[in-house]
Order: sequence, then structure tokens, then C-alpha cells
Amino acid sequence: MSDGKPVGIVLVSHSAEVAASVAELAKGLAGGAEAVPVAAAGGREGGGLGTSAELISAAAASADRGGGVAVLTDLGSAVLTVKALLAEGDELPEGTRLVDAPFLEGAVAAVVTAATGAGLDAVEAAATEAYGYRKV
Repeated sequence: MSDGKPVGIVLVSHSAEVAASVAELAKGLAGGAEAVPVAAAGGREGGGLGTSAELISAAAASADRGGGVAVLTDLGSAVLTVKALLAEGDELPEGTRLVDAPFLEGAVAAVVTAATGAGLDAVEAAATEAYGYRKV
């Protein structure tokens, strides 16, 4: 369990619409998960496809409640941008972690787990386990 401070979730996609939609779906499937701060960081500042270090940093700051921040990415430059921000050391809140998980399934698992009051390690484990979800 965490120390009572919720884990924040940041969803980074090349598309603002995809990031926002996955955030909405994950929160909805977690029963609304009002206690879980979920922030979407998609696209570029001026719109269009891509990733933005500024939008990611702002999303992480808005999701940070002191319990750590789990960042899930869709692909490519989203991963590289988060890794660069983590390497800089002061661009993301303390306790921010890039989670290796499938974007949609991992987001749902992360939000559902965070909604139980679990800590960052458990949230990361649940999201990562989503790689094993079978559909047939």
C-alpha cells in the first residue's frame, strides 16, 4: 500500500485525442476513479501529431500528488522524450517512472490498481502484467 498519497498516471501519445480517450476509458472502467489523478499528454503544443516535452512535464506535474507518477507511452518518440526528461533529472516530479506496458491495457490496469490505493510498485506491476492479457 502507499502512504495515502495517490499514484498519478500520465498517458503520453502522439495524438492528443488518443491520449485523452485512453485516459477517459481507463477512468471509466475503474468506476470513475476520481481519486486517481490521470493526465493526458498527447501531440504537440500547437496541435498535430508528435510528442512534446513541455506537455509531458506539465501533465506529470498536474498528476503528482506525492505517491509517484507512472508514465505510459504509446511508441517511438514518446518513449525517447520521457527517457530524456527522466535523464535531465529536474523536468519531472520526484518518483516519476516510465512504465513498460501496453498503452491501452496498461493504462486501464494502472488506473484500476491506483484506485485501490496501491503504491507505485504495484501500479507498475499491474500495468506491466497487461502484456500477458490474452484475447483468444
